[in-house]
Amino acid sequence: MSGMRRRDFITLLGGAAVAWPLAARAQQPAMPVIGFLRSSTASGSAHLVVAFRQGLTETGFVEGQNVAIEYRFADDRPDRLPGLAADLAARQVALIVGNTVSVVQAAKAATTTTPILFVTGSDPVRTGLVASLNRPGGNITGVTFTTIDLAAKQLGLLHELVPNSSVIAVLRDPNQPERESELRAIEEAGQAIGRRIVILTAASEREFAPAFGSISKAGVGALLVRGGPFFLSQRRQLVALAARYGVPASYVTRDYAEVGGLMSYGASQADAYRRAGIYAGRILKGAKPDDLPVDLPTKFELVINLATAKAFGLEIPPMLLARADEVFE
Repeated sequence: MSGMRRRDFITLLGGAAVAWPLAARAQQPAMPVIGFLRSSTASGSAHLVVAFRQGLTETGFVEGQNVAIEYRFADDRPDRLPGLAADLAARQVALIVGNTVSVVQAAKAATTTTPILFVTGSDPVRTGLVASLNRPGGNITGVTFTTIDLAAKQLGLLHELVPNSSVIAVLRDPNQPERESELRAIEEAGQAIGRRIVILTAASEREFAPAFGSISKAGVGALLVRGGPFFLSQRRQLVALAARYGVPASYVTRDYAEVGGLMSYGASQADAYRRAGIYAGRILKGAKPDDLPVDLPTKFELVINLATAKAFGLEIPPMLLARADEVFE
C-alpha cells in the first residue's frame, strides 16, 4: 500500500475499530480519493509522488489518514491513457491529477465534472487546456513549469560547459508547435554569443538516427534537446544516441540527467508537484478549479551528471558545478 506499510495500515484499522463504536464508525464520511495519472513509469515518478504528498500535507491532508490516492502509470505508452483515465472517472475520484497535454485530454474525455489538475511543461493556454492563466474556466486548472523563457539561459549554460563549440544543434519535436518562441529565443541568444545554431527535428523514433547523423556532419560541438512528452518517453534512447555520436547534450528536466544525460536546467518538477498537492488540498476543501489561477514556476534546478561528463572527457567548470542543485556521481 502506497505511503504506508500494510502491517501498519492493518494496525491502524484495528486500533480504530476498538476506539470507535460501530454506530459512530457507520457515520464516518467516506475518505476522498485522488486519482494520480502519469504518462511515465512509477519508478521514474517516485520523487514527484513524494513532493505531491508534501503539498497535500501542507493543506492538512495525509495519505492513508484522511485522503486516499489511486495511482495509475501509462509506462510511456500513450495508448493506455484513455483507459486509465476512464477507470479513475468510474471510481468517482474527487479529482484527477495528470501530467502532459495527452493525459489531461484523456481525463477531459473521461469526465466533464470531476476537477482536473495538470502539472505540465506545455503552455496550457496555447495547447487549449485552459481559457486563460488567471481564469482557467471549466473544471481544469493546474501548475505549469513551461520553459519558454528559459531557452536562452539553457543555451548559455551549455555554452559555459562546452565553450569551444562554434556550432550548437537544437533538437526539437515538430509536434510541439507552442515551442516556436523557444527556438527564436535560442537563435537570438546564439547570435549574441557568436555561435551558429542548427535546428533539427524528430517526430518519431526512426527520425532520431538521421537527426544525429546530421549533427556529426555539420560539425556540431554541443546539443540542446528541447522538451515534450515524446522526447521524455524516449529519453534513454536520446541520451544513448548523444553518447554514441559523442555530442555533449543538455536537456530541460532532471529525468534525462537521471538516466545518464550530461546536464539539465529547467523549472523544478518536484516543486511543481508540491504546489499541485497544495492545489489538490484546496480543491478537496471546496475550491473550484476556475477560482485557482494556473500556478507558474518559481524554482529552477541545474542538474549535472559527473559520470557522463567524465565519459565525454569534459571537465565541469568549478563555477558551474558550484551552482548545481543536484549532481549525479
